[in-house]
Amino acid sequence: MELFAAIQTRSSAARLAQPGPSWEDIDRLLQAAARAPDHGRLKPWRLVVLKDSVREAFTAAAAEAKRAILPGMTAEQLAAEREKMGRSPTIVVIGCAVNRDQTKIPEIEQVVAAGAAAQNLFLAAHDLGYGVMWKTGAAAYDPAVKASVGLRPDDHIVAIMHLGTRSK
Repeated sequence: MELFAAIQTRSSAARLAQPGPSWEDIDRLLQAAARAPDHGRLKPWRLVVLKDSVREAFTAAAAEAKRAILPGMTAEQLAAEREKMGRSPTIVVIGCAVNRDQTKIPEIEQVVAAGAAAQNLFLAAHDLGYGVMWKTGAAAYDPAVKASVGLRPDDHIVAIMHLGTRSK
């Protein structure tokens, strides 16, 4: 797909179904993300493909983060929240591990670099024919959710990318 066509036809998928990206395609998506512009070459992005126990921990922490905001959630609603995230064929979390040991590159520039990595991944997935949803929500700001993907409480989750086949 030509670059401008990819940009102009990009949209968030309303629903996703199986199959998700192959491991070969996931590798290509991660490589595309890692080509984002990056002042100081700090590579502040953290790209985490959620699999197995990490996905379970992330999903549980994300549901609890929502319950912290909506304490009246019933057990059924909490289970539905976990199940909803579990429906996505593939989830990639894009975080920003801010390098505070240096003083030259401000935090905002590091976060924007991680955002550029997320956009690269989104456009690359679209180019490969996958549907994508870029999410954040309460989960992106919760310390336990961040910890589930190896981030510190003062780091950032800039995107929770859900990838799969567009569902009609």
